[in-house]
Amino acid sequence: MTLFSQDRLKMLLPGIAALGLVGGLALMLAGQPDPARVAFAAGVLPVLAALVVEIIRSLAKGEVGLDIVAALSMSAALLFGETLAAAVVALMYSGGTFLESFAEGRARREMSALLSRVPRTATRHNNGVLDEVPLDDIAPGDLLLIRQGDVAPVDGTVESARAILDQSALTGESMPVRLAHGDDVMSGSTSAGDAFDLRVTHAAADSTYAGIVRLVQAAQASKAPMARLADRWSLLFLAVTVALATAAWWFTGDPIRAVAVLVVATPCPLILAVPVALVAGVSRAAQFGVLIKGAKPLEGLARIKTLILDKTGTLTDGRPQIVSIDVRGDLAEGDVLRFAAALDQASKHPIAQAIVAAARQRGIALPVPENVVETPGEGVTGIIEGRKVVVGGAGFVAATVGAAQVDDTVAAAGSVVVSVGVDGTLMGHVVMADTLRSGTAELLAGLRRLGVARIVLATGDRRAVAEAVTEGLALDAVQSELTPDQKVLLVLSERKHGPVMMVGDGVNDAPALAAADIGVAMGARGAAASAEAADVVLLVDHLDRLLPGIEVAQRARRIALESVAAGIGLSVLGMIAAALGYLTPVQGALLQEVIDVAVILNALRALRIAPGQAAPSAKPARSDHNPPGAANISA
Repeated sequence: MTLFSQDRLKMLLPGIAALGLVGGLALMLAGQPDPARVAFAAGVLPVLAALVVEIIRSLAKGEVGLDIVAALSMSAALLFGETLAAAVVALMYSGGTFLESFAEGRARREMSALLSRVPRTATRHNNGVLDEVPLDDIAPGDLLLIRQGDVAPVDGTVESARAILDQSALTGESMPVRLAHGDDVMSGSTSAGDAFDLRVTHAAADSTYAGIVRLVQAAQASKAPMARLADRWSLLFLAVTVALATAAWWFTGDPIRAVAVLVVATPCPLILAVPVALVAGVSRAAQFGVLIKGAKPLEGLARIKTLILDKTGTLTDGRPQIVSIDVRGDLAEGDVLRFAAALDQASKHPIAQAIVAAARQRGIALPVPENVVETPGEGVTGIIEGRKVVVGGAGFVAATVGAAQVDDTVAAAGSVVVSVGVDGTLMGHVVMADTLRSGTAELLAGLRRLGVARIVLATGDRRAVAEAVTEGLALDAVQSELTPDQKVLLVLSERKHGPVMMVGDGVNDAPALAAADIGVAMGARGAAASAEAADVVLLVDHLDRLLPGIEVAQRARRIALESVAAGIGLSVLGMIAAALGYLTPVQGALLQEVIDVAVILNALRALRIAPGQAAPSAKPARSDHNPPGAANISA
């Protein structure tokens, strides 16, 4: 049976049970007891049949749940003519399972978001003309045209003189990289510069991106399912129920007492209170910008002991920011930035656009550039207010103005140096980097207060960059230069410390997110693949949303446990009363409904959870955290 048909069945069964119960009551009021019993039974049998099928499936997988108690109570009530009690139990059970199914429903689009990012067609050179061909028709040796903004559909090598690619979704490297003729290009990379030709080396099915898709699917398939909170109580409760029902029948010789015990024992407090509390927790967490994909992920979020963090776009902002301006001429810092940003208005390069955005944020008025000439992958020249300006990589500007190359006092690991020359003189360098989010240290401290014992950084970026960005942070380990499959292995190895949560935003994080006990994706600007593979999505681009998210999960789970303990305690008292003959099956069913209402009202307290953790700001840090390094990337 497909997931879709199972969900439809869980929607239909409460309606059938309600129709049977209402119809039977109407017939009883009309003085038709025999048709009423038939109506009650008609509402019960479909629920009981579906329940038996589910029990058989669970037993085949070695699982024993509370469904057995519900099946025993309905079967015994029907067998001994207590059809009204059976109808009440059927309605409450089917309604509870539907609610639980709704609470635990998660995205089942089976990687449609991940697959949709890969283009279905490519532009191929064919005897001097360009043809749009399906991805499956591309073979090794073909020559493709990759335009600015295009995603490389297959692995290959650069056939043109140069290419500028954004590989952040694959490697975690936040800055665009410059590739020369013959350099390898990974599928899934985005062209951040001018169009270039790509010589295909692997078919689409054998390319990097397709491999990541397979990794995600394998990780999801092998991920150990979390047990329902209710099922952890099932064996003990089942034993107590069977023992009491058997004893009541054995010592009194009256099977109706056993039926009454079973009806009172129907685990509606577990079946209803747990999903109600967890659904309320899911709803409450969403109000803080945390989308939790169901009750099981919320349960898992409440029990996390190890946190693995991606770097780019997660621990850092994921976008280049100005961390310093090194003045070398007679211009002030603001003037160096003004000339650079004014000229960069004519360039689509992401570093250039970041400089323009930074200048505008500072309220700098930018004149219109004239006579602009851009050398792809190198830099830009032009006229600003009558002065000749050159902006670009350190080597390009140095060669243009006759100055020395950038020195080690400016260059540092993980940063990009954009040099600025005016009228033939080097005026300074704009140093940019993917900076650590402000408030990160406070965020990590808050996570530890919530019970996260171990925090690990996992990135595909270089070791020097990872260490520079995380300097001073209270991390337990830093793992760098990781491939997607290595991130999955890291997640699996960290399980020895307890349940693992992985937080990431790139395509390369998707397999690890799927493999972790709880995967958390940055949904605001992260890749669709990571959001699809994750159990939790942060709807705003603030990592600090983890604090209220975890606290809501922990408190919702606590409320669920309180509801379970109270409901089961009252049920056990009712079972004892039924065993002693003080309750009939119908009275037991009605008592159970009173208990249900009480525990549901208690469970609904989760809607009013007010997280007490102070969430620090998660805006990008300024020049107070200045990672070292230089990459020769032009503006």
